[in-house]
Amino acid sequence: MGNNSKFILVTGGAGFIGSNYINLFVADKNVHIVNLDKLTYAGNLENLKVEDRDNYTFVQGDICDKELLKELFEKYQFETVVNFAAESHVDNSILNPAAFVETNISGTFNLLQNAYQLWMDQPFSLKEGFKNAKFLHVSTDEVYGTLGEEGLFTEETPYAPNSPYSASKASSDFLVRSYFHTYGMPVVTTNCSNNYGPNQHDEKLIPTIIRTAIKEEPIPIYGNGKNVRDWLYVTDHCKGIQLVLKKGKLGETYNIGGRNERENIYIARKISEVLDKLVPRQNGKSYTQLITFVKDRPGHDQRYAIDASKIENELGWKADENFESGIEKTVKWYLQKYQK
Repeated sequence: MGNNSKFILVTGGAGFIGSNYINLFVADKNVHIVNLDKLTYAGNLENLKVEDRDNYTFVQGDICDKELLKELFEKYQFETVVNFAAESHVDNSILNPAAFVETNISGTFNLLQNAYQLWMDQPFSLKEGFKNAKFLHVSTDEVYGTLGEEGLFTEETPYAPNSPYSASKASSDFLVRSYFHTYGMPVVTTNCSNNYGPNQHDEKLIPTIIRTAIKEEPIPIYGNGKNVRDWLYVTDHCKGIQLVLKKGKLGETYNIGGRNERENIYIARKISEVLDKLVPRQNGKSYTQLITFVKDRPGHDQRYAIDASKIENELGWKADENFESGIEKTVKWYLQKYQK
């Protein structure tokens, strides 16, 4: 452990977005990343490209484990916390809401409390060594509920979560907010739109479309396929998080979205077309013919879309990928994975 390096705690760093974040920023020799991940079904150490880094440490554990967190904060004296750890699959939150309440609410609370005790003498007073401390909480646009045909979520949109998952994320956002207003703790929150790209769990929409298509199985699309999501390439999201960490105003929320609204049915067709080009079917037909509509999920929000003007205008962020460029890269990555 080099004495000069700053220690960053990244929770959930073996998951989809967390692993992309670590892969992108572990190259910075001035920081030492400690990745705390429970390795549930959603986390996978193979997502990480950190084989020989001496500024990276993995700890298997749970943010709900109070003793473990206390030990880690004392040992590493973290100056930065980036909280990705969350139960996040909506279908699972319908079946088993308890895990979501535990991880997303209690876990976030434990992190906040440990950071507070390490960084602050008392409310609104940071200790000498921690004047630059920062706690970044990664959240979702689902806390805002659902949109009609028109309009966008802004940072001012009232919270109206509709699933146990989004309700638990909303609660964690409020806890983070309260630590800023009550204790003056240096926190920032990001709310992102739907991410896609390498390392995403197989059960999510885009990997599912690719996986079922190349197995010549029906491609399952909920309801009438008209649900709209705003898609954000995961690397663009990670760069946005880093920007908020470096330049974001304390206590503020930043929405990160790709300005890429697409209907689910469009996503399925687009991926099918890319596959037609890269790995044509033996029967000469298009993969689009495998698209099948399945019973809708309960409480399925109709449309999410983010207005990212604040992070664009105030911090100078912009997405490098549009959906069509990002999806091509993504399909190629999954073809490599699934055709091994």
